[in-house]
Amino acid sequence: MREQGSEPGRAGQARAPFGVAEVHGPSMVPTLRPGDQLLVRYGARVRPGDVVVLRHPFQQDLLVVKRAVERREAGWWVLGDNSFAGGDSTDYGTVPEELVLARVVGRFRPRSEGQRSPLRAALWALSAVRPVLCDRSASSRLRAR
Repeated sequence: MREQGSEPGRAGQARAPFGVAEVHGPSMVPTLRPGDQLLVRYGARVRPGDVVVLRHPFQQDLLVVKRAVERREAGWWVLGDNSFAGGDSTDYGTVPEELVLARVVGRFRPRSEGQRSPLRAALWALSAVRPVLCDRSASSRLRAR
């Protein structure tokens, strides 16, 4: 995932409450797709089921987007919505609280090349901008045991 703009919280920088990030990779399909633009809120309260932006625990210059499944003593257990993609807590365990940077509040899906007909353009317009809501059903379905 690529973050656009500066990350809040670095020395000498003001903390902006919102930011924009771009999705790369299939780990959150069908909720998010590669190329989606995300509106994120830094410092927002995270609840089970929320989609969050975090630093990868082993490669901290890499930002990833996952679903926060449950709060544990050592941090958050996070999973991708696409169980076949990997790269989540099943690989690296619980993510410390300080590595969870932001909660995703909305997404913009850019128009693809094949959407030239008026019908396809109208369908795209109806679904291009959407809030990313907390999915408690996914949270309970994905909960690690």
